[in-house]
Amino acid sequence: MTKQDLIDALNEDLAKELSAMIQYITYAAKTTGPTRPQLFNFFMSEVPDETAHAQFLANKIVALGGEPVTTPAPVPAAKDNRTMLEKVREAEKDAIESYSKRAEQASEYGDVGLQVALEDMVRDETNHFEETERMLREWHI
Repeated sequence: MTKQDLIDALNEDLAKELSAMIQYITYAAKTTGPTRPQLFNFFMSEVPDETAHAQFLANKIVALGGEPVTTPAPVPAAKDNRTMLEKVREAEKDAIESYSKRAEQASEYGDVGLQVALEDMVRDETNHFEETERMLREWHI
């Protein structure tokens, strides 16, 4: 794992975090029906965590001598509340996998601080995944 490999991987993660911010804001705006207030609040409550992750990644990329990306990954389209939650669950699962791999790569590179921070991000994303999973568990609408 070279420094440039790590920068490139962190930039992929940054693009996904930028996308997650947009995804949550957009989905909050698009919620409908009797669950709208709860879903709006849920989606918007996730934005600060994703913003903090994006800021951490951008800072680390610069600290490593790289240039942070400014273009988000594509935001998955969703037309109804259930699909929005399913897309969020998929994104959180992907984030868990990415940050777990990235923590291993940080360890391989020898950056223990980055490894620990990424493991903390795995914890955050796992909490988001589990909360979304619980919301979908008995979805009947």
